[in-house]
Amino acid sequence: MADQLLIRAYTVGVGDCIYVRIPKARKKGGKVDDFHMLIDCGTKGSAKDLKAALDHLKGELPAEPDKKRLDLLLVSHEHEDHIKGFDPAWFSDIRIENIWMSVAMDRNHPQAKFAHQLHDLAAAAMRNIDARNLALSPELGDVVGRYNISNDKAVEALCNVLPQQNGIPPLYVHADMKPAKLRPKTLSGTTFKVIGPEFDIDTYYLGDTAEDILHGFSVSTGLLGPGDKKRKDSARPLNISASDFQRLKSRMMSSAFAFAEEEGEIVNNTSVMLLIEWRGRRLLFVGDAEWNSAYRERKKNFAWNTAWKLHKAELRKPIDFLKIGHHGSINSTPWNDKEDGEVTEPAAILDAILPRPAGNTKPTAKAIVSTERTYYKVIPRATLLLEIGRRVGNTRKYLAELSDDEIAGLPNYAEHERAWLDRPQPLRTDLETRLTGSGFVDVVIDPVPGF
Repeated sequence: MADQLLIRAYTVGVGDCIYVRIPKARKKGGKVDDFHMLIDCGTKGSAKDLKAALDHLKGELPAEPDKKRLDLLLVSHEHEDHIKGFDPAWFSDIRIENIWMSVAMDRNHPQAKFAHQLHDLAAAAMRNIDARNLALSPELGDVVGRYNISNDKAVEALCNVLPQQNGIPPLYVHADMKPAKLRPKTLSGTTFKVIGPEFDIDTYYLGDTAEDILHGFSVSTGLLGPGDKKRKDSARPLNISASDFQRLKSRMMSSAFAFAEEEGEIVNNTSVMLLIEWRGRRLLFVGDAEWNSAYRERKKNFAWNTAWKLHKAELRKPIDFLKIGHHGSINSTPWNDKEDGEVTEPAAILDAILPRPAGNTKPTAKAIVSTERTYYKVIPRATLLLEIGRRVGNTRKYLAELSDDEIAGLPNYAEHERAWLDRPQPLRTDLETRLTGSGFVDVVIDPVPGF
């Protein structure tokens, strides 16, 4: 593997913790070495999986005089399934040379003012709901969980503690940055390009209705108040009965969840979309970037449509590797989800980056998805994985390789797996771990001959 680029997806449930090693891409003081990257470190599940992944990663990193060296830490966006593992104590024995994050994570970014206000409103509303100890569905419980205090601590660690710990400023990245800004001082023979998010977060991802969204959220949650049972009826107007007031608050709570979902969508759409070009190969890491039907000027837009509109030159050429977004969610890899043959904008994007091979030609591109069906019944979306499986070469027919006991233990197998598991799918961390017993899945990329 000395001349191969390595992508290693650690098995952390519903989350991303991805190690990338670029061979002979680091030059310093005349010495040539491998360039080591970590992209995200989070999960919806137990943090112990992340700790195990980091402990294993440390064994892969080169030893400096007093610490291990990580050349670049890239954080796609600030949801817990991507940042939960950023405990400064876990990184105290790693020297990080570069820390990159989405520009949307910069709390002082003037073009993300409305996005940050929306986040603060959502966080306040969800924490108030959490304080009431209500019996919530798993789906609603997940929405509330996005705004817990531990997520704030991870963001603080990334924006302040880890940079201070390593004596470096964080770099908040966005599309159209000058190439020199995206070239770490030690990087050689490799190019990093960011095709999302755009610098102006509010304009592209909230659009001209940003103020209306904020006003609607503020009004919809105004009567929820803090979750203190002793004063839950104290704000009831005198001209409304207690039962009608509770129904009103229930409707407001539903509205609060809807706005929180919208805020979560915006965070996904401000994921860093990183294109790595190495020795003739093109690798795309997309965080949880989402797609919609089409780009609309000055409206709330989605990451893939925005990138297609503004950076089509980069996306209209095939890629050699795709980190499948959002753990295999239907709304993260652009495609025609109706599967009716219509050439939609999302379908055109997929055909450009991962074209179906002609005739009996075997596809050469590769892909991987870091996933686990436990938390969301429809993630990963099996039909999407089959579509990607037609376009990449590193696939498995999992039904033929899993034992009867392993199949019986798959969550929601009958409804969401049985009809599709006998056809080629890209590599999945959840099923690969069942097959191999390993805590990670590797994909290796060879350079183009002659490069």
